[in-house]
Amino acid sequence: MSLESKIMGDLKAAMKAKDQASIRSIRAIKAAILLAKTDGSGKEIDEAGEIKMVQKLVKQRQDSLEIYEKQGREDLAVTEREEIEVLKKYLPEQMSESDLKAFIEALIGEVGASSMKDMGKVMGLANQRLAGKADGKTISVIVRQLLTS
Repeated sequence: MSLESKIMGDLKAAMKAKDQASIRSIRAIKAAILLAKTDGSGKEIDEAGEIKMVQKLVKQRQDSLEIYEKQGREDLAVTEREEIEVLKKYLPEQMSESDLKAFIEALIGEVGASSMKDMGKVMGLANQRLAGKADGKTISVIVRQLLTS
């Protein structure tokens, strides 16, 4: 089932349940899909594109959450946390940090990376292979940590 058809059913259910956080989040996904469909490229959105789209929405909300927490705006931070939780339901299960570290160690061995100069190669491959399974920021931190030690 495509993401679009799944969110349509979920939107109806959220509206019946009067779940405002779900309604806001699902409408955001729906708007992003509509925007991608009408961008003029004429390309269909594949599953990887759908995952990237939802990841982008989660990242936007995480950035906003960080700002709201720094400014002491707990009322706005609560809204962002609720939306993040709903959006994460549409992403594949995330890898644990230990699994991620083991995967990246194997990747570093495969590429033959030995220093920070090789970070670009490792990051490119890691982001490609871990699309949707891990956050880019987390991948970057682990790669940096492993290449400097």
